[in-house]
Parts: sequence; C-alpha cells; structure tokens
Amino acid sequence: MPKITVLPHTELCPQGAVIEAEAGTSICDALLKHDIDIDNACGGVCACTTCHVVVREGFKSLNEIDEDEDDMLDRAWGLTPQSRLSCQAILQATDVTVEIPKYSINLAKEGHH
Repeated sequence: MPKITVLPHTELCPQGAVIEAEAGTSICDALLKHDIDIDNACGGVCACTTCHVVVREGFKSLNEIDEDEDDMLDRAWGLTPQSRLSCQAILQATDVTVEIPKYSINLAKEGHH
C-alpha cells in the first residue's frame, strides 16, 4: 500500500502525518479517511480548487492530469508545477509526499473558526 507523507500544516495537520491508502484512491479521500480535514467544497468533482496540494515527491507516479483538472488548477492559490487537485490525484504503488498550501480560494471555511 502506498504511503502519503503529509508535511506539517498549521491548522489541518500541525505535526505532519504518514498515512497508508490503497492504490486507486484519491489523495483527498485518503486524507479525509485519516481525519486530515482538507477543504473539498465541491465534494471531489473537480469543480473548485479548495483541495489543491503540492506533490513534493512522487508526482510522476500519479495519474495524468486531464484537461478539466488543468483548467481548474489555473485558479488555485500558490500554483506550482507540482500542483494537483487532491480529489483528482489517484495513488498508484509509489509513496508520495504532499504539502497542503496555507491558503485556498475558499475564504469561508465551513466548520473552522
């Protein structure tokens, strides 16, 4: 099972984390399943950028970025060449390291103070 190393994020994962997920799982679903409450305002249908992550290691092991995701990523805060929408980034057999950006375009976070 591939591992996802989540770099520390002040609100969502202050200590960072290493979690396991089955190949074929989206990064977003894996994070949510392990109580890392990444924003996903559209429910994982590639209609927003709130689940944007930067894949620091293992980027090329993920599925290809399709045109819809590529178009949506153009709107993400802090876009990098290693950016993915975590709802669209599907794990394969390789471990990945992700960074959840400090900000997203979802300025009003539900469930957060």
